[in-house]
Parts: sequence; structure tokens; C-alpha cells
Amino acid sequence: MTETCKDTVKFRKFLPNYFSFFVNGAMVLIVGAILPYVIEEAKISFAVAGSLLSFFAIGNFLASFVNPFLTGLLGRKLSIFITSLFMPLSLAGISFLPHVSVLFLLFVLLGISRGCYSVINNAYINENTDGTPAALNILHMIFAVGAFCAPMIMSGFFYFGFSWRAIVYTLVFASLCSAFYMLTLDFSGKNNSAEKKEKTARKETVPFWKHPLFYLSGLLLFFYLGLENCVNGWFVTYFKNMGIMSPAFANSLVSFTWLAVLFGRLLTAYISRRVKKQTIILFDCLITALFFIVLISTKNLGVITFAIVGLGFFFAGIYPTTVSNASAAIVGSDLGTSMLLAIAALGGIITPQIVGIAADKIGLAGAVCLLLINAVVMIVLSVVNFLLKKKTDLPS
Repeated sequence: MTETCKDTVKFRKFLPNYFSFFVNGAMVLIVGAILPYVIEEAKISFAVAGSLLSFFAIGNFLASFVNPFLTGLLGRKLSIFITSLFMPLSLAGISFLPHVSVLFLLFVLLGISRGCYSVINNAYINENTDGTPAALNILHMIFAVGAFCAPMIMSGFFYFGFSWRAIVYTLVFASLCSAFYMLTLDFSGKNNSAEKKEKTARKETVPFWKHPLFYLSGLLLFFYLGLENCVNGWFVTYFKNMGIMSPAFANSLVSFTWLAVLFGRLLTAYISRRVKKQTIILFDCLITALFFIVLISTKNLGVITFAIVGLGFFFAGIYPTTVSNASAAIVGSDLGTSMLLAIAALGGIITPQIVGIAADKIGLAGAVCLLLINAVVMIVLSVVNFLLKKKTDLPS
């Protein structure tokens, strides 16, 4: 079988994973897009609305513990099917605007569903490609496609006179389809290859928590996701407060960022066949830091637009390639994958809170500069990761 045929077979095999990540990408963007309407119709404060987003992030974090428990109890297929149903049920519940306490619960369940999808999809593709970063980059690229398309679909609904609930019900239907589509995946993990059996046996003798790669990759994801969430969550407010651009332009810039992420992941998927993942991670972290420094160092609208699109482009490959980088430690271990993504999720929860607390004391501009710490630590960790791999490649 030619290389092209093999790639086609693998792509078809992973279609349920890709479709579910498309729906996930759309859902994540729409959660933020519908929030103003939820605030208005439910008559809740901005503080409560912010708490809803925090509960969504907490649910995403809890998924790293819920998934291994349910998988051990029910098996992978039934576990992912049950948690995937949380998404349409939560979205439908949110559309009815129940009491705030119920909304908190629905946002937690929505985050758990999103997180369980992430754990299973990353683990499934990692295991079925021997940790090859190309398939994982395609997976996360399709997430970016969903994120880019969702606001445009929502605008289309508004153009034809529909309310915000139209996009929510569309996602309810899509996520239901995704739940049943995931049932078609082969979770048996059976493989008659003697080489794979030998690799699996060897990995089982070295638990994920004894691998340096697990900690390097986890910490890198912690600081990366903290930086990414702050760029997505705080920078519209930052630009508005600095008087750099209108809120409308700032919001449209988010779509351009996700378009840049899409092309960045497509390029990373292509070059990962020829360039080592450790090199890709190091290069992306270096250029990300450069674009971030440019972004916070100017008020020129053209330069800022160029910098934030460039930031999205080089952000793109870091998360999926780093998950692939940890494959030697986590392949075959749902708990290992869950713990890796839990560490990452913690960064996404903690860092925006730190920036918010700092902004009350030193102003948002000063607080945003604290994110340089994330950029610097990412570079340090990627250098260590690069040198560690180079050392293990040397003959003994």
C-alpha cells in the first residue's frame, strides 16, 4: 500500500475524532458569543457571567479525572458516549435559561464533555499513529476550523432573523450526531504486530510519572494554555482599555487569529513529517515569544494586527505537537493522557485569574506584561526538551 493510500485510510479511520473536534471548536467559540444574550435575558451580572466561564474551565479540568474513572468502570466506548451526551443536554438546558445554580451545573457538564472528548481523541490518535504529530495537528486544525466557522454561521442566523438559540440548537443536533458517530470507533486496541506488543510491554514497565517527557510536556502545556487563554480572554478588553481599536474590530480580529491557527496547524501537520517534533516546539515557542513582545510593545494598529495573526499562526502547532511529544510516556495510558491534559487545563484556569487580580492592582497593561513569564518559561522548557531528545539520540 502506498503512503498516500495509508494516509487516506487513516484519515477515514479518524473521521469520528475529527468531526467531534470540529463540533468542539464551534461550541467553545459559541459559548463566548452567546454570553451577552444570556446576561441580558437571564438578567445576571458580569461577575456571575465570568463565573460561568470559570465553571466551564473547571469542568474541562475535572474531565481529566472523570474520564479515567468512567473508562475503568464502563470501558472507553460507553464512557465517551455518556460524557459526549453531556454536551447536547447542557446546551439545550442553557437555552432555557434556568436558575443560576442550574446554569453553573450545566456549564460544568459542558466543560466535562469538552474535556473528555479531548482526552479520548488525543489518546486514540496518539495510539493509532505511534505518536506521529501530523494526525494530531490535523485534529487540532479541525478544531480551529470549527472555531472559525461558528461565528460566521451565527451571523448568518442573525441575518435571516433567527435568535441566538438557533446556533445553540444547531450545536445540539451536531453534538448528538458526534456522540453516536464516536460509537463507530474501534477501541479494542488489538494489534498483532510483535513490534507493537514489545513497545507496549516496555512502556508498561515504566509508568508515565517516571518519564521526564511527561513533566516537560505537562509544564509546557501549562504555561502555553495560560498564555493562549489570556490572549483569547483578555486582549479584547486590553485593546479597548488602551484605546487601540474598537471592540468590533477587536472581536473580528479573533476570527482572523483562528484562521491563522488553522493554516498554522495545516503547515505543522505537513512539516512534522520531515522535521522532528522537538525542533518544531522550540521554533514555535521562540517565534511566539517574539510576536507577543511585539504585540504588547506598540499601539500601531497595523503592527498589532500583524502580531496577533502571527501569534495565532505559531501558537497553532504547540499544543498538538507537545501532546505528541509526550507519547513515549502516555501512549496506552488513559490516566497518563488525562493527567497531562489536567496540568494543561490548570494553566488555562489559573493564569487568567492571576492576570485579573494583578490588573486590579497595577492596571491591565501591566498585568498583561506578566505573561512574558509564560513566554520565557515556554522557551526554557522547549530548550530542555530539545536537549533531552538530542542526548537520548546519542549512541550509548
